[in-house]
Amino acid sequence: MAHSRLLDRIGIPLPIIQAPMAGVSTPGMAAAVSEAGGLGSIAVGATDAAGAEALIADVRERTTLPFNVNLFCHRPSQTNSEREGRWIDRFRPQFSEFGAHPPDSLAEIYLSFVENEDMLGLLLRTRPPVVSFHFGLPRREWIRSLREAGVVLLATATSLAEASAAAEAGVDAIVAQGWEAGGHRGMFDPDAHDERLPALDLVQSIVSEIDVPVVAAGGIMDGADIARALATGACAAQLGTAFIACNESLADEGFRNALASPASHHTVMTRAISGRPARCLANRFTDLGADVPAADIPAYPVAYDLGKALNAAAKAHGEYGFGAQWAGEGAARFRAMPSGELVQVLAAELRRSNISGEGNCHE
Repeated sequence: MAHSRLLDRIGIPLPIIQAPMAGVSTPGMAAAVSEAGGLGSIAVGATDAAGAEALIADVRERTTLPFNVNLFCHRPSQTNSEREGRWIDRFRPQFSEFGAHPPDSLAEIYLSFVENEDMLGLLLRTRPPVVSFHFGLPRREWIRSLREAGVVLLATATSLAEASAAAEAGVDAIVAQGWEAGGHRGMFDPDAHDERLPALDLVQSIVSEIDVPVVAAGGIMDGADIARALATGACAAQLGTAFIACNESLADEGFRNALASPASHHTVMTRAISGRPARCLANRFTDLGADVPAADIPAYPVAYDLGKALNAAAKAHGEYGFGAQWAGEGAARFRAMPSGELVQVLAAELRRSNISGEGNCHE
């Protein structure tokens, strides 16, 4: 199969990649997926170099097989005290509902990889098999250094233009994130026009123009979905929402209950929770942010500082409706089981599909 060229380079037999879901994925999940033949992933964009080192070490204690480390490459935040103050005031009633006070001010809670030399040094020292970028790209010299260290590099793109920029920068493969995908849109510029292409349409547009392997992401929940992605020209499929209810997931009780409720049929794109567009199960937070102009919302991840504080205050009183319950349009088709078992089920479904998986996967 053409798709096996990239998979062989990474060292995995199955065209199945577990999405690096911050707040949900764990070293145990990543290791289980890799042990089952896919590519497990951990997200380190929400931690520092020391935290990332501990996570990487944890995965390596559980498996000797390849895994992916995901980083956020967002544009460093431009703070605006007046806008942030208005945002805090907007949510005072919700904090009061739970007997809490909002933060006095908001901070940039995540340092972007684009300015995190300590994280680069860690990656060059530990050399994880695969590193992926979300929200943009790091400096080209950093990309070159990682490739020279033997790391396979992936980058999320939501448009042909972003895919072209990633390919020109030297990444090894593109993760084509469709509009139906759960979690944060990987847009390089969250304020730019969004073409909102479905995953398979985006895959087709990229493989027809760019000679770089493409991974399909968005709305993929079972083996038949993977087969359709491969038939469209993808080398592999990345699944995130499919793993939320797995045993190793960090999803809390409220998230799991919401996933099993009618909310799973009503995902919405919101930027109110974090400051960037992200697909979420419909809940109290998404309702509050439904009609708020983007210009009124603080930048990512500054807005997330308030979002996390409000969720914590609400959860302390048993209310889970303010959580970042990131999920894609296929959420209602989730399956609760161990991560490794899910990979085995997906692989069996893919085999039954009788799709050869020929795709654009040139080295």
